[in-house]
Amino acid sequence: MLLLLELIPYVTIFLFGITVGSFLNVCIYRLPEGESIMKVPSHCMSCGAKLRWFDLIPLFSWLFLRGRCRQCKAVISVQYPVVEAVNGILWVAVFLVNGMNGVSVLYSLMASALLTLSVIDWRTFEIPFGINVFLGVLGVVAVFLEKEEWRSHLIGAVCVSGVLFVLYLLSKGRAIGGGDIKLMAACGLLLGWQKILLAFLLGCILGSVLHLLRMRVSGEGHVLAMGPYLAAGIFLAALFGERWIDWYLSLLVC
Repeated sequence: MLLLLELIPYVTIFLFGITVGSFLNVCIYRLPEGESIMKVPSHCMSCGAKLRWFDLIPLFSWLFLRGRCRQCKAVISVQYPVVEAVNGILWVAVFLVNGMNGVSVLYSLMASALLTLSVIDWRTFEIPFGINVFLGVLGVVAVFLEKEEWRSHLIGAVCVSGVLFVLYLLSKGRAIGGGDIKLMAACGLLLGWQKILLAFLLGCILGSVLHLLRMRVSGEGHVLAMGPYLAAGIFLAALFGERWIDWYLSLLVC
């Protein structure tokens, strides 16, 4: 009984997470097309039929419909339940690691934004400006929540993005994208300078290793979408950055 009571908050968080994940799918498909994410009702991407409320239940509607449109029977991408489930899992992970507090709420919203931009950047090699603005707003909120650390947050906003901006100017945009610069500025404001440096290091390592593997296995080209790798580094640094940094500093002291 005690274990069940302990699970209830996390089950609730997961349900909220998959519900938000359903909205993320809307953003993933509509933002690159310039389609409104608020005014246009949910509809089938094949026949345009308006979806009813019982077709929009996260995870379960896709399973019940067996991955097909109720009207035209067109296949519904497996991306829908995958994004919903992943977002729910990310939210639960944040609260398990970081605890039940306001920062965990910020990190959960950050995780959703990172998931959205990762899928979009993977497909289009572009990060929507609006997502970076949203992350920047979360960064401002983080400054107010951690007023004693405001200097770290402000330094974080420029310590990585500033270097990337210089690289962008020197390479005339060939070495790094403008969206990546804005991403690191917004998340640097959110995480602070130590975590954003770690996030950038992790993102570069993941990008180098995984993209080389993709090039060898699937013949992927040299051009890579850096957003997903940076997003993974940011998420890992947000949850585990303090522990990893403290561990590393302890090695230097010894």
